[in-house]
Amino acid sequence: MARDTILIVDDAELNRELIKIIFEEQFHVLEAENGQQAIDIISEKNETLCLIFLDLLMPVKSGLDVLHFMNLTNHIKYIPVIMITGEATSESDEKAYEYGASDIIYKPFAPNVVMRRAMNIMELFEHRIAVEKKLEERTRELKESRRKLEESNEFLVNALGSIVEFRGLESGEHIRRTKYFTRLFLKYLQEFYPKYGITDDSAALIVNASALHDIGKIAIPDSILLKHDGLTKEEDAEMKKHTLHGCELLEKFKQEDNEFYRYCYDICRYHHERYDGGGYPDGLKGEDIPIWAQIVSIVDVYDELVGERVYKIPYAVNEAARMIEEGECGAFSPEILDCFRLAKAELFAVTENDKFTFADRMK
Repeated sequence: MARDTILIVDDAELNRELIKIIFEEQFHVLEAENGQQAIDIISEKNETLCLIFLDLLMPVKSGLDVLHFMNLTNHIKYIPVIMITGEATSESDEKAYEYGASDIIYKPFAPNVVMRRAMNIMELFEHRIAVEKKLEERTRELKESRRKLEESNEFLVNALGSIVEFRGLESGEHIRRTKYFTRLFLKYLQEFYPKYGITDDSAALIVNASALHDIGKIAIPDSILLKHDGLTKEEDAEMKKHTLHGCELLEKFKQEDNEFYRYCYDICRYHHERYDGGGYPDGLKGEDIPIWAQIVSIVDVYDELVGERVYKIPYAVNEAARMIEEGECGAFSPEILDCFRLAKAELFAVTENDKFTFADRMK
Protein backbone atom coordinates (compact mmCIF):
# COMPACT_ATOMS: atom_id res chain seq x y z
CA MET A 1 0.00 0.00 0.00
CA ALA A 2 1.41 3.36 -1.11
CA ARG A 3 2.23 6.02 1.46
CA ASP A 4 0.73 9.03 -0.33
CA THR A 5 -1.44 10.72 2.29
CA ILE A 6 -0.69 13.75 4.45
CA LEU A 7 -2.59 14.31 7.69
CA ILE A 8 -3.06 17.90 8.88
CA VAL A 9 -3.99 18.23 12.55
CA ASP A 10 -4.94 21.72 13.77
CA ASP A 11 -7.94 23.14 15.63
CA ALA A 12 -7.91 26.24 13.38
CA GLU A 13 -9.60 25.54 10.03
CA LEU A 14 -7.68 28.39 8.34
CA ASN A 15 -4.34 26.85 9.26
CA ARG A 16 -5.44 23.49 7.92
CA GLU A 17 -6.56 25.08 4.68
CA LEU A 18 -3.28 26.95 4.20
CA ILE A 19 -1.26 23.74 4.47
CA LYS A 20 -3.76 21.76 2.39
CA ILE A 21 -3.38 24.20 -0.50
CA ILE A 22 0.38 23.56 -0.56
CA PHE A 23 0.12 19.76 -0.89
CA GLU A 24 -3.29 18.82 -2.31
CA GLU A 25 -2.07 18.66 -5.92
CA GLN A 26 0.57 16.00 -5.10
CA PHE A 27 -0.90 14.12 -2.13
CA HIS A 28 -4.13 12.92 -0.65
CA VAL A 29 -4.90 15.14 2.33
CA LEU A 30 -6.78 14.22 5.50
CA GLU A 31 -7.72 16.67 8.26
CA ALA A 32 -8.30 16.48 12.03
CA GLU A 33 -9.28 19.31 14.35
CA ASN A 34 -8.05 17.80 17.60
CA GLY A 35 -5.61 15.19 18.93
CA GLN A 36 -8.22 12.47 19.45
CA GLN A 37 -9.41 12.68 15.85
CA ALA A 38 -5.77 12.49 14.77
CA ILE A 39 -5.20 9.33 16.84
CA ASP A 40 -8.30 7.72 15.30
CA ILE A 41 -7.10 8.50 11.75
CA ILE A 42 -3.55 7.31 12.47
CA SER A 43 -4.91 4.03 13.88
CA GLU A 44 -6.95 3.43 10.72
CA LYS A 45 -4.78 4.94 7.97
CA ASN A 46 -1.22 4.51 9.28
CA GLU A 47 -0.07 2.41 6.30
CA THR A 48 -0.93 5.22 3.84
CA LEU A 49 0.37 8.20 5.83
CA CYS A 50 3.63 9.71 4.61
CA LEU A 51 3.63 12.85 6.80
CA ILE A 52 1.72 14.46 9.65
CA PHE A 53 1.50 18.20 10.33
CA LEU A 54 0.66 18.46 14.01
CA ASP A 55 -0.42 21.50 16.00
CA LEU A 56 0.91 21.66 19.55
CA LEU A 57 -2.04 23.15 21.46
CA MET A 58 -5.47 21.66 20.68
CA PRO A 59 -8.64 20.69 22.54
CA VAL A 60 -9.41 17.11 23.72
CA LYS A 61 -5.84 15.93 23.19
CA SER A 62 -2.71 17.97 22.44
CA GLY A 63 -0.02 17.43 19.86
CA LEU A 64 2.23 15.95 22.55
CA ASP A 65 -0.53 13.45 23.39
CA VAL A 66 -0.58 12.39 19.76
CA LEU A 67 3.20 11.97 19.74
CA HIS A 68 2.98 9.92 22.93
CA PHE A 69 0.44 7.63 21.26
CA MET A 70 2.63 7.26 18.18
CA ASN A 71 5.56 6.23 20.37
CA LEU A 72 3.47 3.62 22.17
CA THR A 73 2.28 2.14 18.87
CA ASN A 74 5.69 2.51 17.14
CA HIS A 75 4.11 4.60 14.33
CA ILE A 76 6.68 7.33 15.00
CA LYS A 77 9.35 5.14 13.37
CA TYR A 78 7.55 5.12 10.02
CA ILE A 79 5.53 8.33 9.86
CA PRO A 80 7.43 11.65 10.10
CA VAL A 81 5.83 14.44 12.13
CA ILE A 82 6.29 18.20 11.66
CA MET A 83 5.01 20.28 14.56
CA ILE A 84 3.21 23.49 13.59
CA THR A 85 2.91 25.98 16.42
CA GLY A 86 2.75 29.66 17.25
CA GLU A 87 3.09 29.33 21.00
CA ALA A 88 6.15 27.14 21.44
CA THR A 89 8.55 27.27 24.35
CA SER A 90 11.98 25.75 24.72
CA GLU A 91 10.42 23.17 27.02
CA SER A 92 7.69 22.18 24.56
CA ASP A 93 10.18 22.08 21.68
CA GLU A 94 12.47 19.80 23.66
CA LYS A 95 9.56 17.53 24.55
CA ALA A 96 8.42 17.35 20.93
CA TYR A 97 11.86 16.33 19.71
CA GLU A 98 12.16 13.86 22.60
CA TYR A 99 8.91 12.22 21.42
CA GLY A 100 10.25 11.92 17.89
CA ALA A 101 9.07 14.98 15.98
CA SER A 102 11.21 15.43 12.87
CA ASP A 103 10.90 19.21 12.66
CA ILE A 104 9.11 22.23 14.15
CA ILE A 105 7.73 25.06 12.03
CA TYR A 106 6.52 28.26 13.68
CA LYS A 107 3.46 30.25 12.65
CA PRO A 108 3.17 32.28 10.53
CA PHE A 109 5.00 30.15 7.96
CA ALA A 110 6.09 30.62 4.35
CA PRO A 111 4.49 28.03 1.98
CA ASN A 112 7.70 27.42 0.00
CA VAL A 113 9.64 26.78 3.24
CA VAL A 114 6.99 24.32 4.45
CA MET A 115 7.05 22.50 1.10
CA ARG A 116 10.84 22.19 1.01
CA ARG A 117 11.23 21.01 4.59
CA ALA A 118 8.36 18.56 4.25
CA MET A 119 9.74 17.03 1.04
CA ASN A 120 13.21 16.67 2.57
CA ILE A 121 11.85 14.91 5.62
CA MET A 122 9.63 12.55 3.60
CA GLU A 123 12.56 11.70 1.34
CA LEU A 124 14.80 10.93 4.33
CA PHE A 125 12.14 8.72 5.94
CA GLU A 126 11.46 6.89 2.69
CA HIS A 127 15.17 6.21 2.26
CA ARG A 128 15.58 5.02 5.86
CA ILE A 129 12.59 2.69 5.62
CA ALA A 130 13.93 1.22 2.37
CA VAL A 131 17.34 0.64 3.94
CA GLU A 132 15.78 -0.99 7.00
CA LYS A 133 13.71 -3.32 4.80
CA LYS A 134 16.83 -4.34 2.87
CA LEU A 135 18.67 -4.98 6.13
CA GLU A 136 15.79 -7.08 7.46
CA GLU A 137 15.69 -9.07 4.24
CA ARG A 138 19.47 -9.52 4.29
CA THR A 139 19.33 -10.63 7.92
CA ARG A 140 16.71 -13.25 7.07
CA GLU A 141 18.84 -14.47 4.18
CA LEU A 142 21.93 -14.69 6.37
CA LYS A 143 20.05 -16.61 9.07
CA GLU A 144 18.75 -19.07 6.48
CA SER A 145 22.22 -19.47 4.95
CA ARG A 146 23.70 -20.05 8.39
CA ARG A 147 21.03 -22.63 9.20
CA LYS A 148 21.78 -24.55 6.00
CA LEU A 149 25.53 -24.27 6.61
CA GLU A 150 25.13 -25.59 10.15
CA GLU A 151 23.10 -28.52 8.86
CA SER A 152 25.80 -29.27 6.27
CA ASN A 153 28.55 -28.93 8.88
CA GLU A 154 26.76 -31.26 11.25
CA PHE A 155 26.29 -33.90 8.55
CA LEU A 156 29.95 -33.69 7.51
CA VAL A 157 31.17 -33.74 11.11
CA ASN A 158 29.10 -36.78 12.00
CA ALA A 159 30.19 -38.58 8.83
CA LEU A 160 33.89 -37.95 9.45
CA GLY A 161 33.58 -38.86 13.11
CA SER A 162 31.83 -42.10 12.24
CA ILE A 163 34.74 -43.08 10.01
CA VAL A 164 37.06 -42.78 13.01
CA GLU A 165 34.79 -44.93 15.16
CA PHE A 166 34.43 -47.54 12.42
CA ARG A 167 38.20 -47.83 12.06
CA GLY A 168 38.70 -47.98 15.82
CA LEU A 169 35.94 -50.57 16.33
CA GLU A 170 34.32 -48.29 18.90
CA SER A 171 30.64 -47.91 19.62
CA GLY A 172 28.76 -45.59 17.30
CA GLU A 173 27.41 -43.90 20.41
CA HIS A 174 30.79 -42.37 21.29
CA ILE A 175 30.40 -39.27 19.11
CA ARG A 176 26.81 -38.70 20.23
CA ARG A 177 27.89 -39.04 23.87
CA THR A 178 30.76 -36.62 23.30
CA LYS A 179 28.42 -34.05 21.78
CA TYR A 180 25.79 -34.48 24.46
CA PHE A 181 28.28 -34.29 27.34
CA THR A 182 29.93 -31.25 25.75
CA ARG A 183 26.57 -29.50 25.53
CA LEU A 184 25.93 -30.37 29.18
CA PHE A 185 29.24 -28.85 30.32
CA LEU A 186 28.66 -25.75 28.21
CA LYS A 187 25.30 -25.21 29.91
CA TYR A 188 26.97 -24.91 33.29
CA LEU A 189 29.91 -22.94 31.95
CA GLN A 190 27.57 -20.36 30.44
CA GLU A 191 25.55 -20.10 33.63
CA PHE A 192 28.32 -19.95 36.23
CA TYR A 193 31.33 -18.68 34.26
CA PRO A 194 30.11 -15.94 31.88
CA LYS A 195 33.67 -14.57 31.79
CA TYR A 196 34.38 -17.00 28.94
CA GLY A 197 31.81 -15.28 26.74
CA ILE A 198 30.22 -18.46 25.39
CA THR A 199 26.99 -17.54 23.59
CA ASP A 200 24.23 -19.93 22.56
CA ASP A 201 25.42 -19.70 18.94
CA SER A 202 29.05 -20.43 19.78
CA ALA A 203 27.99 -23.27 22.10
CA ALA A 204 26.13 -24.93 19.21
CA LEU A 205 29.26 -24.70 17.05
CA ILE A 206 31.45 -26.10 19.83
CA VAL A 207 29.11 -29.07 20.29
CA ASN A 208 29.38 -29.93 16.59
CA ALA A 209 33.14 -29.39 16.56
CA SER A 210 33.57 -31.77 19.52
CA ALA A 211 32.68 -34.71 17.26
CA LEU A 212 35.96 -34.22 15.38
CA HIS A 213 38.27 -34.44 18.40
CA ASP A 214 39.75 -37.77 17.24
CA ILE A 215 39.57 -37.26 13.47
CA GLY A 216 43.36 -37.62 13.27
CA LYS A 217 43.08 -41.33 14.17
CA ILE A 218 42.26 -41.88 10.51
CA ALA A 219 46.00 -41.52 9.88
CA ILE A 220 47.09 -43.99 12.62
CA PRO A 221 48.10 -47.48 11.35
CA ASP A 222 45.66 -50.30 12.12
CA SER A 223 48.45 -52.20 13.86
CA ILE A 224 48.47 -49.49 16.54
CA LEU A 225 44.88 -48.30 16.47
CA LEU A 226 43.38 -51.80 16.81
CA LYS A 227 46.01 -53.27 19.16
CA HIS A 228 44.44 -54.97 22.20
CA ASP A 229 47.58 -55.14 24.29
CA GLY A 230 49.47 -52.19 25.73
CA LEU A 231 51.34 -49.95 23.30
CA THR A 232 55.11 -49.78 23.18
CA LYS A 233 56.80 -46.45 23.80
CA GLU A 234 57.21 -45.93 20.06
CA GLU A 235 53.61 -46.93 19.34
CA ASP A 236 52.32 -44.62 22.06
CA ALA A 237 54.31 -41.75 20.55
CA GLU A 238 52.77 -42.52 17.16
CA MET A 239 49.26 -42.67 18.62
CA LYS A 240 49.72 -39.25 20.20
CA LYS A 241 50.34 -37.81 16.74
CA HIS A 242 46.63 -38.16 15.98
CA THR A 243 46.12 -34.62 17.34
CA LEU A 244 48.51 -33.25 14.72
CA HIS A 245 47.24 -35.49 11.92
CA GLY A 246 43.76 -34.24 12.64
CA CYS A 247 44.82 -30.61 12.26
CA GLU A 248 46.55 -31.43 8.97
CA LEU A 249 43.34 -33.01 7.73
CA LEU A 250 41.25 -30.03 8.82
CA GLU A 251 43.61 -27.73 6.91
CA LYS A 252 42.64 -29.55 3.71
CA PHE A 253 38.97 -28.81 4.34
CA LYS A 254 39.60 -25.22 5.36
CA GLN A 255 37.99 -22.63 3.13
CA GLU A 256 38.46 -19.50 5.22
CA ASP A 257 39.14 -18.51 8.79
CA ASN A 258 35.90 -18.69 10.72
CA GLU A 259 34.59 -19.47 14.16
CA PHE A 260 33.61 -23.06 13.45
CA TYR A 261 36.99 -23.93 11.95
CA ARG A 262 38.75 -22.43 14.98
CA TYR A 263 36.71 -24.60 17.36
CA CYS A 264 37.38 -27.71 15.27
CA TYR A 265 41.11 -27.00 15.10
CA ASP A 266 41.52 -26.13 18.79
CA ILE A 267 39.56 -29.15 19.99
CA CYS A 268 41.35 -31.52 17.64
CA ARG A 269 44.82 -30.28 18.62
CA TYR A 270 44.45 -29.50 22.31
CA HIS A 271 41.95 -32.00 23.78
CA HIS A 272 44.85 -34.00 25.28
CA GLU A 273 46.51 -30.96 26.87
CA ARG A 274 46.36 -30.73 30.66
CA TYR A 275 45.98 -27.73 32.95
CA ASP A 276 49.37 -28.32 34.61
CA GLY A 277 51.22 -28.57 31.29
CA GLY A 278 51.48 -32.36 31.42
CA GLY A 279 49.55 -33.04 28.21
CA TYR A 280 50.38 -33.17 24.52
CA PRO A 281 51.17 -32.25 21.75
CA ASP A 282 52.31 -28.74 22.79
CA GLY A 283 52.47 -28.95 26.58
CA LEU A 284 50.13 -25.99 26.99
CA LYS A 285 49.34 -24.90 30.52
CA GLY A 286 46.47 -23.15 32.29
CA GLU A 287 44.31 -20.73 30.31
CA ASP A 288 46.56 -21.10 27.27
CA ILE A 289 44.37 -24.12 26.54
CA PRO A 290 41.13 -22.91 24.88
CA ILE A 291 38.18 -23.46 27.18
CA TRP A 292 36.29 -25.48 24.54
CA ALA A 293 39.26 -27.85 24.25
CA GLN A 294 39.33 -28.16 28.04
CA ILE A 295 35.68 -29.18 28.03
CA VAL A 296 36.12 -31.83 25.35
CA SER A 297 39.22 -33.03 27.19
CA ILE A 298 37.35 -33.95 30.38
CA VAL A 299 34.38 -35.26 28.40
CA ASP A 300 36.70 -37.53 26.41
CA VAL A 301 38.37 -38.80 29.58
CA TYR A 302 35.06 -39.52 31.28
CA ASP A 303 33.63 -41.37 28.29
CA GLU A 304 36.87 -43.33 27.90
CA LEU A 305 36.63 -44.47 31.52
CA VAL A 306 32.96 -45.46 31.58
CA GLY A 307 32.62 -46.64 27.98
CA GLU A 308 33.13 -50.16 26.70
CA ARG A 309 36.20 -50.73 24.55
CA VAL A 310 37.65 -53.86 22.99
CA TYR A 311 40.79 -53.42 25.11
CA LYS A 312 39.19 -52.60 28.51
CA ILE A 313 36.18 -53.04 30.74
CA PRO A 314 34.29 -49.91 31.80
CA TYR A 315 34.76 -48.30 35.18
CA ALA A 316 31.79 -47.63 37.44
CA VAL A 317 30.66 -44.02 37.24
CA ASN A 318 31.61 -43.25 40.85
CA GLU A 319 35.09 -44.65 40.34
CA ALA A 320 35.52 -42.74 37.10
CA ALA A 321 34.47 -39.52 38.85
CA ARG A 322 36.90 -40.15 41.70
CA MET A 323 39.78 -40.73 39.27
CA ILE A 324 39.04 -37.49 37.45
CA GLU A 325 38.57 -35.37 40.58
CA GLU A 326 41.71 -36.74 42.25
CA GLY A 327 43.87 -36.07 39.21
CA GLU A 328 44.58 -39.65 38.15
CA CYS A 329 43.69 -38.76 34.56
CA GLY A 330 45.66 -35.52 34.43
CA ALA A 331 45.03 -32.04 35.76
CA PHE A 332 41.92 -30.03 34.90
CA SER A 333 41.15 -26.41 35.76
CA PRO A 334 39.11 -25.57 38.88
CA GLU A 335 36.31 -24.20 36.66
CA ILE A 336 36.16 -27.37 34.56
CA LEU A 337 36.13 -29.58 37.67
CA ASP A 338 33.38 -27.39 39.11
CA CYS A 339 31.30 -27.90 35.97
CA PHE A 340 32.02 -31.63 36.21
CA ARG A 341 30.60 -31.71 39.74
CA LEU A 342 27.57 -29.69 38.68
CA ALA A 343 26.92 -32.05 35.78
CA LYS A 344 27.80 -35.24 37.66
CA ALA A 345 24.25 -36.35 38.44
CA GLU A 346 23.20 -35.96 34.81
CA LEU A 347 26.36 -37.68 33.56
CA PHE A 348 25.73 -40.62 35.87
CA ALA A 349 22.07 -40.87 34.90
CA VAL A 350 22.89 -40.88 31.21
CA THR A 351 25.74 -43.37 31.54
CA GLU A 352 23.84 -45.87 33.67
CA ASN A 353 20.62 -45.81 31.63
CA ASP A 354 21.07 -48.61 29.11
CA LYS A 355 17.90 -47.59 27.29
CA PHE A 356 19.09 -44.02 26.81
CA THR A 357 19.00 -42.90 23.18
CA PHE A 358 21.44 -40.10 22.47
CA ALA A 359 19.98 -39.40 19.05
CA ASP A 360 16.70 -38.47 20.74
CA ARG A 361 18.41 -36.29 23.38
CA MET A 362 20.38 -34.36 20.76
CA LYS A 363 17.26 -33.28 18.87
